[in-house]
Amino acid sequence: MANRKRKIVLRVPVTAEEQALIQQKMALLHTANFSAYARKMLIDGYIVNVDTSDIRAQTAEIQKIGVNVNQIARRVNSTGTVYAQDMEDIKGALAEIWRLQRYILSSQR
Repeated sequence: MANRKRKIVLRVPVTAEEQALIQQKMALLHTANFSAYARKMLIDGYIVNVDTSDIRAQTAEIQKIGVNVNQIARRVNSTGTVYAQDMEDIKGALAEIWRLQRYILSSQR
């Protein structure tokens, strides 16, 4: 206890049903650390869990385009020509990014 940052311990008795509900809410937030969860709830009163899976998907698509552009740049620098298929690949990836962008923006309304 002497080296702890938080030296005051708070105890809250709960019923079995309340404990199960708390554990369900913690599972929804993908946390197993009860102390952190309890501190956050006691101080702020709520926790906002943001689903960023769409943004991660969009980021992956942008990374793919970056890889494609780098490959095309290497090829152009070595051969001096641009291939139509490479341009079509980039256009398709860009179309997918715009589709994801529209989906993300429409789902936030």
